[in-house]
Amino acid sequence: MHLPHDARMSTYYVDLVAINPKEETQRTAPVRVVVDTGSELSWLPAESLTQAGIQARRRRQFRIADGSTLVRDVGYCILESEGFATADEVVFAQPGDAFLLGVRTVEGFGVMVDPIGHRLRPTVTLA
Repeated sequence: MHLPHDARMSTYYVDLVAINPKEETQRTAPVRVVVDTGSELSWLPAESLTQAGIQARRRRQFRIADGSTLVRDVGYCILESEGFATADEVVFAQPGDAFLLGVRTVEGFGVMVDPIGHRLRPTVTLA
C-alpha cells in the first residue's frame, strides 16, 4: 500500500464522493479517504470513478512517500465531503494505492484541516 506523505502526522479520514460533471446524477458511493495535505491531488478507486462515468483525461507521474514514482490516469470531476464541494482533478487509484483527500481539493472546498478536532473547518479564502 502506498502510504500518505504525512504518515507521521495525526491521521484522520473523511468520506469523499466524486460526481460526474456532465451528468451529476452519476456519482461514486462515498469512499473513506485519508486527509493528506502532503498529496496535491485526491485519489479514488479507478473502478468507482469509471462506474460513475468519470473519464480519464491524461496520465501524470507522481512521487510517493518512499521516493519512487508512479504513473496514474487523472480525470475531472466534482468532489464532495462533509457538505463542501469543488471541481477538481482526481487520480484513478489502482489496487494497493491509498485513497486520499489532497490539498488542492481541501483548498477548493475553502476549508482548513483541523488535525486536533479531525474535521474540515470553513475558512476565509484569500483574494
